[in-house]
Amino acid sequence: MQPTRVQDFTRDEEVLAVSLELASKSWKVGLDDGKRNSPAVHGVDHATPEGRLEEAIALIEKAKRKWGLAPGVRVVVVYEAGQDGFWIQRALSERGYEALVVDAASIPVERRARRAKTDRLDAIRLVLALRAWLRGERDRMKVVRVLAVEAEGQRHLVRERGTLQKEIGQHRDRLRKLLSTVGCWGSVEGDLRGRLERGEVKGYGGSALPEQLRERLVRECARLTQVEKQLAQLEKTLPEQLTEAARQRMVQLMQLKAIGPVGAQRLQLELFWRQFANRREVGACVGLVPQPYDSGESRVDQGISKAGNRRVRALLIEMAWMWLRWQPHSELAQWFAQRTRGIGSNKRSKRIAIVAVARRLAILLWRYLKDGVLPKGVELKPVKLTLKAA
Repeated sequence: MQPTRVQDFTRDEEVLAVSLELASKSWKVGLDDGKRNSPAVHGVDHATPEGRLEEAIALIEKAKRKWGLAPGVRVVVVYEAGQDGFWIQRALSERGYEALVVDAASIPVERRARRAKTDRLDAIRLVLALRAWLRGERDRMKVVRVLAVEAEGQRHLVRERGTLQKEIGQHRDRLRKLLSTVGCWGSVEGDLRGRLERGEVKGYGGSALPEQLRERLVRECARLTQVEKQLAQLEKTLPEQLTEAARQRMVQLMQLKAIGPVGAQRLQLELFWRQFANRREVGACVGLVPQPYDSGESRVDQGISKAGNRRVRALLIEMAWMWLRWQPHSELAQWFAQRTRGIGSNKRSKRIAIVAVARRLAILLWRYLKDGVLPKGVELKPVKLTLKAA
């Protein structure tokens, strides 16, 4: 006989469930001890984050006294992941409360064409989902893993690098389009600001640029130069700001052909900072698992879930193409070749197959870092980049 499954709490155990519906102007606090006909909802609107959090805690303590709960009763607070990040979870944990952050998309909602939606109703729905989750109904919401403060800080490094690269492209594209308005199709690379100040940049037929346009282009060049300096400084100091464990795992990834410094940094700081129990968790975390719709006579392939970290998902797709190029003798590349054999120039089928390659590649790299198992047929390369801290 199998033992009875142990739930988080029984009907005899008192638990105060609390939900926080966050907004910029005010928060809604939902409270339920399991003995009310409906949860109680209150609002807090202090102007500072510290004051607003203190108001929410005061409501929790007031509810404990009003409802006759023990001072040491278990209190579980939940809120949806969003722009407020994890500071609320950390602050509540320091105060002795059990705080959870959940994926907002994982909470079931009504499927009516028109349904009422307010912050108050959302707070009630969230606190009821929390009580169901505590009873063992794990499908009512999905809890997000909270990063350590150090890991979250290091993740900003690669994200800022991507932002700066995007800004550089935007500045250059803006310069190119502004010059095109006067019939100048020249390159915007190099010392464009110097050429503008010397009057070497001409419009259609050798005509001089309008003074207002020239001044605008000079200011745009100044902004471009500033962003380029910031990117160069970040790339120079980025390896020194990582922990020794992160640098070692990056070196381990870079030893594989098709993975460079940037890809290794992003994989380590965005994905492999956390521990996975199995390969299914890896695929689900990057949103590369299939989402079938099979109900009655309706059978629809909805594609991949696209959940989780979109930055890692885009990186893995790009890395999968590079893997086929630089690791042609690997088992994964051979699998792709067999699956796409005979389809000729059907690019759509290859794009579908590359998604499966990306998912398998993520699992392959996870096993490589976790167990040190070198994938079959994979070629190594020497690591030229020095990642030791100064």
